[in-house]
Amino acid sequence: MTMCELATLAENKIPVKLAIINNGYLGMVRQWQEAFYSKSYVATEYSANPDFVKLAEAFGLLGIRVSERNEVASGIAKAMDFDGPALIDFRVEQEENVYPFIPSGMSVADIIEGPRAETVKK
Repeated sequence: MTMCELATLAENKIPVKLAIINNGYLGMVRQWQEAFYSKSYVATEYSANPDFVKLAEAFGLLGIRVSERNEVASGIAKAMDFDGPALIDFRVEQEENVYPFIPSGMSVADIIEGPRAETVKK
């Protein structure tokens, strides 16, 4: 959301490993629009995102891009083996969703565990 965190990690040499699940959208907002607003996507697609690997490298962090499933384990291992801050840009399908999630105003008892919003427990 901001770059201040990258500068802080670099300046203080904090060995935090960052993972971006990059679908070219504001992923969580897009998922809510899909699940609860009939895929009425508004102000969530970003075609002008920066190259996050180059951005990480500009701050002196290790930048790794993972575009294929068979690269996931090696990308994570490379970041974990690096003695310093690292960022992994995981490229995923545009309409990939993250589960489980809890609808607004609901409790953990109402968690959505699968790919359909109608699985909300009442």
